[in-house]
Amino acid sequence: MGSSDTTNGAPALRYIPLTYTPADSQASALRLILTLFPHWEGPGNKIEFVRFTDGITNTLLKIINRKAGLTDEEIDNDAVLMRAYGNGTEILIDRERETTSHALLASRGLAPPLLARFKNGLLYRFIRGKPCGHEDLVTPPIFRGVARKLAQWHAVLPNTGAGSAPTNGVEKHDTDLTPIQPRRAGPSMWAVLQRWVLALPVATPEQQARRLTLQKELEWVVGQLDDGVGIGEDGLVFAHCDLLCANVIVLPDDAGVQTEDGIAPVNFIDYEYAVPAPAAFDIANHLAEWIGYDCDYNMIPTQSVRRQFLTEYTKSYCENRGLDASSQAEIVDRLYQDVDRFRGIPGLYWGVWALIQAQISQIDFDYADYAEQRLGEYWAWKREVDGSRKQAGEEMPLREKRWAQEA
Repeated sequence: MGSSDTTNGAPALRYIPLTYTPADSQASALRLILTLFPHWEGPGNKIEFVRFTDGITNTLLKIINRKAGLTDEEIDNDAVLMRAYGNGTEILIDRERETTSHALLASRGLAPPLLARFKNGLLYRFIRGKPCGHEDLVTPPIFRGVARKLAQWHAVLPNTGAGSAPTNGVEKHDTDLTPIQPRRAGPSMWAVLQRWVLALPVATPEQQARRLTLQKELEWVVGQLDDGVGIGEDGLVFAHCDLLCANVIVLPDDAGVQTEDGIAPVNFIDYEYAVPAPAAFDIANHLAEWIGYDCDYNMIPTQSVRRQFLTEYTKSYCENRGLDASSQAEIVDRLYQDVDRFRGIPGLYWGVWALIQAQISQIDFDYADYAEQRLGEYWAWKREVDGSRKQAGEEMPLREKRWAQEA
């Protein structure tokens, strides 16, 4: 069962016409893995399922074949990850783009190989290693490893993303709003954010007013920041855009990855939101994730820590781009200023995202409260930018205070 069409003479990703069903999790996952690997059926095979996550954006299962005589490493090397999409997530995530992004990354050795698509998900190889907690992200060995890996992404991947056909940036919607037109047509984080704003609920006058307010803020930030300034071609790089702690995997010592002393070897997973974006947004977005899911703003990196991160990032970026080392100090200074300009945008990005999740998610998480916290980061940043907080004689919020702290 299944097919592998060809595109331009190259074999396309195999398609399995089956569906994963959460209510019949093990049986439906078993049908998928046995269609992919028929040799896993019969005597001597022992298929097991390990659930990693179960949420609105996906269900993630690790599928292993615990054959007798195999070591844990050998079992993991043959393991498969099954990602099944949650109902309604097409509002938030372009699944075709996710698949092509994953394939692009895998072709550059930056993601595990894809094995097959099925009706509501993907099957791909497992990456051995340990997912980070947000406390891990602030440790120098790990943040230096993240900086180097993120720079590699930004340096070597085409900023058109995964070969997506050019578009006018934002699809047409039946709405009274006029969508923004980013400076460069085609997929981008600006187009994604516009899509999300247009998808916000408008069932009540309050919801309508909020969507209009957020649309105006999007227009303002695009006018301020979508200016082509920054590293990469035309100020954009191919960005992860969701580099939270759980998407950073610290590789085991026996992974065969050569790295410098004091730098943890890491890899990134989950490419649902990967799209062309300013490098400063991708960096600022990752640094914002140091606060964790509980938004502990005491974890925000200070000026000196951000410079350490950016120094490591720039060293790797120059190495991967073949740039002269003499230009590194200048790039660090430019990036430092650019990341500072973008520090409030992750709050707007994920605040809008969380407002949609509050309407569609069925998991036990207070997305409505999370939306207010993240949007609060954006408003606090804007009040610093326009001087209204200082003019009102109010105390600087903790997040801004930590960001401004030198050491």
